[in-house]
Amino acid sequence: MLKTLQNAFKIKEVREKLLYTFFMLVVTRIGSQLPIPGVNTTFFQELFARQSNDAFGFFNTITGGSFTNMSVFALSITPYITSSIIMQLLTIAIPKLEEMQQEGEDGRKKIAEYTRYLTVALALMQSIAMAIGFGGKGLLVNFTAMNVIVAIVTMTAGSAMLMWIGERITENGVGNGISIVLLFNIISTMPSDMITLYERFLQGKIVAVAVVTAVI
Repeated sequence: MLKTLQNAFKIKEVREKLLYTFFMLVVTRIGSQLPIPGVNTTFFQELFARQSNDAFGFFNTITGGSFTNMSVFALSITPYITSSIIMQLLTIAIPKLEEMQQEGEDGRKKIAEYTRYLTVALALMQSIAMAIGFGGKGLLVNFTAMNVIVAIVTMTAGSAMLMWIGERITENGVGNGISIVLLFNIISTMPSDMITLYERFLQGKIVAVAVVTAVI
């Protein structure tokens, strides 16, 4: 594998694509650590500590921990994934969209444009629901109209930016940008997940029991 990477870096075009993808992924991790102004960044961490919710845990995993940290990328690329699924279903249900898809590159570009608009709309709806629904329960430090608006705009813009990053990786990087961003988010949570598993199931147990538990 290392030999393959070494050979890839010898080719200028491949090297540029890999470096471009790497720097874009660095941007996603930086954004995942930037908190939304006026938001209590420990709200969801404390909420998860009080109750076990697999759905929220899964959502936090695919956002790379951005959700519990309430960073600018808290919504991650989930609105884009949802809008892509919706557009695929609509393409089957609506003849006009089906014809557009069969028109070739121009038709696909038009559908991709509609997908972007739908992504922003979904991100806006989710941001409004989170800012208003959880804002008065402690998500916002001060539940004021200004803080609600800031949270909504920040989360919507963050999701749109991740969509843009994914598309740029597809065009200028190694391809499949959305999938790469999603995979990178999941991988980034693995160290903390391993620590959590150790503390919950292995810490304090004798070696033999710990080994059996780890294998199981």
